[in-house]
Amino acid sequence: MLESHDVRYFLTSLDPGKVAFGDLQKLVRDHWQVENCLHFVKDRWWDEDRHYLKHPSVSNPFIELTNAALSLLRLFQRPGESLREIADDFRYSPRKILQFLGFNKN
Repeated sequence: MLESHDVRYFLTSLDPGKVAFGDLQKLVRDHWQVENCLHFVKDRWWDEDRHYLKHPSVSNPFIELTNAALSLLRLFQRPGESLREIADDFRYSPRKILQFLGFNKN
């Protein structure tokens, strides 16, 4: 069996005498969880990184709307249900989200 090893270097302002190695590992993993759970989804679904509205010379309502949409999807997410399932459900039945938000009483 071929074994491989990776070396990664991280910078931190934390005092090494006051933080355990396991705590540092958790901090690094938590950082990448934000990248994987938020930015990956936004770029994969909405192609945000290449969108012309993200250009610095333009205000960022597009980014604010995608953040709000993702937050709403996570708000309605049930255990075991993917964000894609919820998004597809709302896309095919837009009145559902209006009812959840209280805009449509029917």
